[in-house]
Amino acid sequence: MFQIAVCDDEKIITYQIENMIKSILPKCNISKYLSGKDLLESYKEFDMIFLDIHMKNINGIETAKELRKRYEDTIIIFITGIKEYVFEAFDVAAFHYLIKPVKKEKLKEVIERAVKEINKKENREKRRLFIKTRDKSIAIDVDDILFMENEMRKIAVHTKREVIKFYGAMAELEESVGSGFYRCHRGYLVNMAYIAEYDTENIYLTNGEKVYLARKKYQDFVKHYMRFLRNGGICRI
Repeated sequence: MFQIAVCDDEKIITYQIENMIKSILPKCNISKYLSGKDLLESYKEFDMIFLDIHMKNINGIETAKELRKRYEDTIIIFITGIKEYVFEAFDVAAFHYLIKPVKKEKLKEVIERAVKEINKKENREKRRLFIKTRDKSIAIDVDDILFMENEMRKIAVHTKREVIKFYGAMAELEESVGSGFYRCHRGYLVNMAYIAEYDTENIYLTNGEKVYLARKKYQDFVKHYMRFLRNGGICRI
C-alpha cells in the first residue's frame, strides 16, 4: 500500500487533493500536513509527497531540500499557483509540478507515472538479498546466486564467486528471491537461470555443480521450469 503525504497550508486544498488521490489510487494511506515544519517533524518516509510551494515560515522548496537530504528516492510533486518556481523545483529533483487548481485528469496522469517509477525501484531492490553473518552485513545480487542449501542450522549461498554462510531459514529466503528460484528439495533452492540439464534426481548447473531434486517434486519442477523458459528465462553461464 502506497504511503502518501499532502502538505498545503490551506486545509480545504489538502482535503480536495486527498479525495482526488483516493479516487485514483484507492490502495493508499494519506497523511495531511498544514506546514512544511509539521511534515518534516513527522519523520515519516513516504512514497509520494504532494507539496505546496507558497507556505508561511518554511516554503515548499526549502521543505523539499530537507526531505531530499533524508530520502533520496521519495517522489516529490509540487502543487502551486505560482509558475515562477518551476526552475527551483528542478533543483530538488521534483517529479512533477502541478498548477492550481489541480485537474483530476492531470493528477491521474502524474500518479500513474509515479506508481510506475515506484514499482521500478521496488523491483530493483528486490533483486538484492541482504544477509548478516557473524561479523558483517552483505548485499548479494540475486542474479549472481546459483543455488542455496541447508547446512545444519546455516544456509550456504553459492554465488558465481564465493560461498557465503549464515544463520537463516530457507522458507524466508525462498520468499525473498522471487519466482526465478525453485525449491527443488527440502534443503535446496536453485536459480533456474543457471540450469544446464536435469533428470529425475538431480539438477545440473552451468558451472558443473549439481543439486538434488526430490522425486516427488519432479513433475512440479518441470512445470515451473517450462513456465520460466516461456516467460523469457535465460540460461546464464
